[in-house]
Amino acid sequence: MSGSIDQTPYDDGFFADPEFAENAEPRCPCILLLDNSGSMAGNAIEQLNIGLEVFRDELMADSLSMKRVEIAIVTFGPAQVVSEFQSAEGFVPPTLRAQSDTPMGAAIEKAITMLQERKDSYKRNGIAYYRPWIFLITDGGPTDSWYRSAQLISEGERMKAFSFYAVGVEGARFDILRQLAVREPLRLKGLRFRELFAWLSASLQSVSQSTPGDMVQLDNPTAPNGWATAG
Repeated sequence: MSGSIDQTPYDDGFFADPEFAENAEPRCPCILLLDNSGSMAGNAIEQLNIGLEVFRDELMADSLSMKRVEIAIVTFGPAQVVSEFQSAEGFVPPTLRAQSDTPMGAAIEKAITMLQERKDSYKRNGIAYYRPWIFLITDGGPTDSWYRSAQLISEGERMKAFSFYAVGVEGARFDILRQLAVREPLRLKGLRFRELFAWLSASLQSVSQSTPGDMVQLDNPTAPNGWATAG
């Protein structure tokens, strides 16, 4: 997998949004789409919360990633934004609670809208950015309509607007995930959220430290010692 970067010249040296004045580094945005429906209650949601802490700690260990990687979180159970885009330096993992049903389609559409708005903000301020990631984790299947979100993902991938990844925990509807994602969905081994988020952090660090146009070699999560198997 590789990261691609879109560069827009600065506009007379001024920033439309103050948040970019102190940090004009290229951005590597990632939206986490996290299932917090009722079926995640118990150990699953606990391990997911621990994984988010690992994610934050791993990103904080690298000074460049702290400035370049941006995280946002959208949960579905119900579909809502629990963390707007912010740099890894300022990222505070939320404590998620399992509740409600699984409106995955609505959450995906919300994430894609958020991502477009963020990219517009980058362009308005002359901030370069790598191809964004949308990273979905679920233990079930959508309880709402998901066909439009599948179309949006297909179109976004075709236009290289973002890269969409799907990870299924035990009980996930892989038949639907395969129709949503262009890439083969990954099946989490047990509840190895720590390993998943350590891999995600390392992957985002590699992309954010690359030169525009470079191919970035990432560790294979389905290797024998990896955290996933092919869905």
